[in-house]
Amino acid sequence: MTLTKQLLFLLPVGLLCLFDSRTLAQDLPVDKNASPATVRLYHHLKALSGKGFLFGHQDDLAYGVGWQYVPGRSDVKDVTGDYPALYGWELGRIELDHVVNIDSVPFDSMQQYIRTGYRRGGVITVSWHLNNPLTGGTAWQPAQGTVAAILPGGEKNALYKSWLDKVAAFFLSLKDDQGHPIPVIFRMFHECNGSWFWWGGKNCTPEELRQLWHFTVSYLRDEKQVHNLLYAYNTDRFTSADAWLERYPGDEWTDIAGFDIYQRGDNASFSTEFGRMLAMLDSIASAHNKIPALTEFGYNGVPDGSWWTGTFLNVLREHHVAYVMAWRNAGEKPGGHSEYYVPYKGQLSAEDFIRFYDSPLTLFQKDAEQAHLYR
Repeated sequence: MTLTKQLLFLLPVGLLCLFDSRTLAQDLPVDKNASPATVRLYHHLKALSGKGFLFGHQDDLAYGVGWQYVPGRSDVKDVTGDYPALYGWELGRIELDHVVNIDSVPFDSMQQYIRTGYRRGGVITVSWHLNNPLTGGTAWQPAQGTVAAILPGGEKNALYKSWLDKVAAFFLSLKDDQGHPIPVIFRMFHECNGSWFWWGGKNCTPEELRQLWHFTVSYLRDEKQVHNLLYAYNTDRFTSADAWLERYPGDEWTDIAGFDIYQRGDNASFSTEFGRMLAMLDSIASAHNKIPALTEFGYNGVPDGSWWTGTFLNVLREHHVAYVMAWRNAGEKPGGHSEYYVPYKGQLSAEDFIRFYDSPLTLFQKDAEQAHLYR
């Protein structure tokens, strides 16, 4: 770690020391009974935003471009010599009692990957592309009335609760070497302003989504006694603060505020749109006392050799996020095309990704380890 990064990471710790225990006790996550490590992570993420950001990658330890399930391997590490600071994982199909998730990662392996990342001082975030509980289709097969059907009093509420029981059991199984619960950022019902998932956009009303969020948090926290979660709310692209807030569950139900974005056009138009949304998120997070984050992003194939520093970091440095999470490196897909969002060794943008890694603003595994985010 560079001296600059060392000083940067001392700053959040120093900021925490400026507050007495009473001040910190008044600023708690959604779960007022959250585990001590979860509360400490919450405060560190709050202190961090605006001073640097953790870099994350979905499924980083499980597979990459041209490989699967190689112990210790990571495309990020292959390029930089270091792992990401944030590890993203996915629970889709756990509700169906499958042994592997929608991306073919075995759940028992995922538990081990999570313990490994946490043992290094990294942060864990989990999403859930759950099936449509009304129709039996996938998350991408919406049907009107699905959300209403799983709310209390709905015909599928009992089924949904049985699914939440399985999610709760997974989270409760995540323990460190001393048997303490591992904190997890749970990113529920993501991209909820879009209509491609059954919980989003035109497929339910904003009030129905808020009710579903409230019910889910209450069930996990109060009924199942899961106390190692921070709850992340995120939209897809949005055009105004009001649009982002339309389905917002409320300050007492949300810890992290974010959005997802993928670049599909030229750098200039992406930079303008990305910067505008980050500026709005800065204001929203500040007004609502939430942790701002770029909860999912990507530029498939990263075809620009200077994109990481010339476009992505160039925009991010002007704004405040605690972390960013690149989507997964799925590699070769049916039809002959590839999907990957961080470079592998030898890829066009790999050298620029090293420059991105060297920036004092970007924080990877070694930085997270030095930061002691759970102390």
